[in-house]
Amino acid sequence: MEIKELVSFYINENTETMDVTFRLSIDGDDEIRTDQIDLDVIKSFGYNLEDLRTNNILDMYSDEDEDDDDIFGDLFDDIEDFDSDEVKSFLNEYYLIFPDRLPDVDFF
Repeated sequence: MEIKELVSFYINENTETMDVTFRLSIDGDDEIRTDQIDLDVIKSFGYNLEDLRTNNILDMYSDEDEDDDDIFGDLFDDIEDFDSDEVKSFLNEYYLIFPDRLPDVDFF
């Protein structure tokens, strides 16, 4: 079981959590999983996602349409250093160690 697609995530400063939506390799296109993970847990795994607090936007469609820059301008420039593979890597490691915390599938 591996994270196939990181759909979205949000660093929630009020609750000190990362809200994440994703699909596993075993999930269909109409299935989605949503979870909320404490930032302290993420840090305990050795991942530092602190810089995402001010850059809470994941450019999920960056490879779909090159003309988005004309529409959105500099909206995504602040996240150019962000690597979604780091979040996927954390999630894969987290659910490997804690399989009982894997959220159930919701239908889209």
